Amino acid sequence: MPKYPSELTMRDHFDWVAGHDDSPRRLQRGYHTQMLRYFRHHIPEGSRVLEWGCGAGDLVAGLKPGRGLGLDFSPRMIDKARVRHGGDPALEFHAADIESDPVAEPFDHLVLDCLTGYLPDIQTALKNLHGAAHPRTRLHLTTINTLWLGPLRIAAASGLVSPQPPSNWLSHGDLFNLLELAGWEVITCEHLQLFPFEVPLLSALLNDLLVKLPVIRHLGLTVAITARPRRAPALAGEVSCSVVVPARNEAGNIRAALERIPVLGRRTEVIFVEGHSTDDTWDAIRREAAAYRGPHLVQALRQPGIGKWDAVRTGLAAAQGDVLVIQDADLTAPPEDLPKFFDALAAGTAEFVNGSRLVYPVEKRAMRFLNLLGNKFFSVALSSVLGQPLKDSLCGTKMLLRSDYERLLRRIAPFGAFDPFGDFNLLFGAALLDLRIRDVPVRYRDRTYGSTNISRFRHGWQLLKMTWWGLRHLRLRWHF
Repeated sequence: MPKYPSELTMRDHFDWVAGHDDSPRRLQRGYHTQMLRYFRHHIPEGSRVLEWGCGAGDLVAGLKPGRGLGLDFSPRMIDKARVRHGGDPALEFHAADIESDPVAEPFDHLVLDCLTGYLPDIQTALKNLHGAAHPRTRLHLTTINTLWLGPLRIAAASGLVSPQPPSNWLSHGDLFNLLELAGWEVITCEHLQLFPFEVPLLSALLNDLLVKLPVIRHLGLTVAITARPRRAPALAGEVSCSVVVPARNEAGNIRAALERIPVLGRRTEVIFVEGHSTDDTWDAIRREAAAYRGPHLVQALRQPGIGKWDAVRTGLAAAQGDVLVIQDADLTAPPEDLPKFFDALAAGTAEFVNGSRLVYPVEKRAMRFLNLLGNKFFSVALSSVLGQPLKDSLCGTKMLLRSDYERLLRRIAPFGAFDPFGDFNLLFGAALLDLRIRDVPVRYRDRTYGSTNISRFRHGWQLLKMTWWGLRHLRLRWHF
């Protein structure tokens, strides 16, 4: 390969690389293979994807988008991308400058893979991205960990990686600040790749397991950030709301549920889903629905299958509201707190609102000690799996937009029926969509009727298996 010239401008550098570096160096081959897996985890096939700094187009092409636009300020790189991937009608490549040529077409995912290091004005570039974003667009930004500056200089001198021009070396704190100034809100941040080579088993051990551990995780080569546009409010105008109430052996709570569920939005629909009760819950639902004269619309359904998730899905499938809510029929998480959930969703503070019973003191009989310990364990485990803070993974009260729920179902469909309860289905699906998950504290009350349907040991074992499932599929990505 010809000797790398000195004193090149940034544009000249990439034009030179496009003309001379036809095969990735040894280190870069493994690095790019691993990064493609990372992006595929976050970006489903068929999405609308825009990549700034696309280079030869291999990443955007590898994502198999329904509509893929690759932009780069190097005309020779764009020519190379067209030669490599011009036969794919879903892909388009153009020469453009992110700081002066904003795109006015909405995309589902925006990708800046190690681009910020080469930008003279990062804040302006990030601000310009809003023209290509809708409220649920996700920005995926990666950069090189500053701890690797020395090793990469040695690798470049040894010929393991291509020569690099002088560039910005930003910490993740610098990027958080610039994203905030430019109107973006960080959802997740993680460090990737202790070992940017593809060696069977060893790469998986170092890059998918050890790099997730405390302290060690800060040593990863790549810092990967997912962000969303910071826009408020999330809900324009008055919206309707559907509250699904799964009810098994809850005959004594039906009337109280109807009386206590507040009006949310312009219209609230309450959907009771009875689940093979051994008491007269179904008769109570029909009786109270017929006698009800309040402001809510009321539906009464019986679930066709078994398990809480089957009941929840049955109710949500029949729901007509723009906002979907799950409220347990035992009323131990008070329905009077639902306006707090609604306000968080309406303001755009959260995209998936999860109840937390572990902030305020619980009433004496509301949660047994072993259950409390189990909930705390699963909250810590799920926070690690999801990459977002979560105080209580098993609270039955949850709220999200109908449009996000429909996307969530499509996202988790390939995994089959792994969760009979539904809490992990919803949380895992929200994490796979990179929705912003936030807790709303609720006061956990004693039951006034009946007894819990949860078995501490049998159901605890199932929850443990589902946590391991989530760890494998959401964090240990060699399974994808």
